[in-house]
Amino acid sequence: MSSIRTSRTRLLTVAATVALAGLSLTACGDGSGVTDEGAAAHTSTITPSSGDTPSEKATVPTSAKGGDTSDTAGNSTSTQGGSSAGSSDSKSSVQTPAENASSSSKAVTCEGSNTKTVAAPLTRPINHLLLTVTNTGSKTCFLYGYPSVQFTDAQSVPPVIEESQPQAVVTLEPGQSGYASVALSASDGSGGKGRKVNDLNVYFSDRSMNGSVGKGAHPSLPSGGVYIDDSVKVTYWQQEMSDAINW
Repeated sequence: MSSIRTSRTRLLTVAATVALAGLSLTACGDGSGVTDEGAAAHTSTITPSSGDTPSEKATVPTSAKGGDTSDTAGNSTSTQGGSSAGSSDSKSSVQTPAENASSSSKAVTCEGSNTKTVAAPLTRPINHLLLTVTNTGSKTCFLYGYPSVQFTDAQSVPPVIEESQPQAVVTLEPGQSGYASVALSASDGSGGKGRKVNDLNVYFSDRSMNGSVGKGAHPSLPSGGVYIDDSVKVTYWQQEMSDAINW
């Protein structure tokens, strides 16, 4: 009996030792062993494989690619679109001078067919007639020099007052008017023998001012006509009425 008890005691001791060893191993497994396995698993998930490479390229911002047309079809289309826009802007900037030149080339000389001329007597200065020429056409026109006026049966046209020459050619946009005045007679009687006239023709100068151009105008004179003498003269065409009646 004594030997049997001793054997049981040894078996229990061995069993207890094995149990303690198992508990110790379990404790180690819950600690550093599990942690090491988790770290290894995390490392494997963030390591890119060869199949991950395209997705990484797709996340690179387009601006960082510097307009590289070899990346994707979408980027290539974007780059081509930018080139088209650039070409369009360049074309627009080049067209502007051409359009300006085209507009200038459309301007014409003012004459009877594209203007309306009105003759009206002035009270101040006395013995003066105001000529108003209005652009009735659809294009800008230029009034060159001064009007060549011809009264009833006159063999020559009156001279121009040289001091009245403006700084620039009179330019009339459609609907705008230009002016000139005609000094009909001397107020002090120094103009010699005068006469009454009932008819007036106005002719327009070309750019070279070597002669008349286009159609003349035939404005009506006041009822009863106007009185002229040998001192009759005209001013240059003026942009403003005030400049025309100053002579």
